[in-house]
Amino acid sequence: MSASAKTWLERIRALPLDKADGRPIKIMNVCGGHERSITMAGLRKALPDTIELVPGPGCPVCICPEEDIFEAIQLALHEEIILVAFGDMLRVPVNVAKAEARTLEQAKAQGADIRPIASPTEAISIARDNPGTQVVFFAAGFETTTAPVAAMLAEGVPDNLSILLSGRLTWPAVAMLLDSGTPGFDTLIAPGHVSTVIGPEEWEFVVKDHKIPAAVAGFTPESLLAAMYSTLRQLIEGRCFLDNCYPQLVRAGGNKSAQAHLATTMQVVDANWRGIGIIPASGYQLAEAYRSHDARERFPTYADDARKRAGEMPPGCDCAQVVLGKLYPNQCRLFGTACKPRNPIGPCMVSDEGACRIWWSAGIREPAAQEEREETLA
Repeated sequence: MSASAKTWLERIRALPLDKADGRPIKIMNVCGGHERSITMAGLRKALPDTIELVPGPGCPVCICPEEDIFEAIQLALHEEIILVAFGDMLRVPVNVAKAEARTLEQAKAQGADIRPIASPTEAISIARDNPGTQVVFFAAGFETTTAPVAAMLAEGVPDNLSILLSGRLTWPAVAMLLDSGTPGFDTLIAPGHVSTVIGPEEWEFVVKDHKIPAAVAGFTPESLLAAMYSTLRQLIEGRCFLDNCYPQLVRAGGNKSAQAHLATTMQVVDANWRGIGIIPASGYQLAEAYRSHDARERFPTYADDARKRAGEMPPGCDCAQVVLGKLYPNQCRLFGTACKPRNPIGPCMVSDEGACRIWWSAGIREPAAQEEREETLA
């Protein structure tokens, strides 16, 4: 692991990488931080043409269901509350009439008290500073952000703080892709920060059940390239195992304290992923003992069951296909035309972990040709 990025690139280039069917070897990452590091470091251009790096379901903001965002908007507009949310949730759009607020940011402009936060501890501080006002924390995210919410609940929160939870587990989406029979990748780079919480063992099913090479990676080019090299060697040599290329933080068994807090305060349930649909055992809800802090129990329901559908993206938006690794960001029909960071149509152009936003930030501004899109979908 002490080798430089240049050394890892040389090792990868020295591998016999041609596939029998002539197609490139596809390596999928399932972490927005990985995709950002890969893109900003220019790793795609540095690797041989026989390798394709595919961004997968690694953006929690991108898969947050429309009904949850809609519910948060309506709560903020119609109840006397302070709503807090992680900053990148404020601009995620939902499908409503033009006259209505389609984002939390627009609801704020209409007078709702909505405040961006970067940490769950800020939600506690806001609740304590406003004891006479109900504070709702719209908590969307994967294990790395849901675990701190669980710890916050386990340690005790002010009576006027409730949680509108939209937490998701990462690995079930990968399992869904693998079980589909058309996963769209040959090897997997597993997310480093998620693995610090759940433990690298959670990814063993990839190699044991599906014979797909896998490695956990950190966020430096060195760690990512080391993981790529490991999975490529596994593929070439016909032996699959889970490699840990992020030993600095990822330990066997993961973070036991975080896992205990999650087990105490949360229950794992079937959950909707925006544009994808229901994935079994992929979401969190508050455990019975903590339901008094569930915003869905404390306030009148603003749920809209009509929004619980797989086709939740705006017309023409291919965010769901991008999230699943079926299309590259610039192959979306709206990328670089109707959909840009200043006017995001779909969620992948909003978050810093969204593949479309990452590619745009890296200078990729032109949409791909229609033929390229069709070839990828084929």
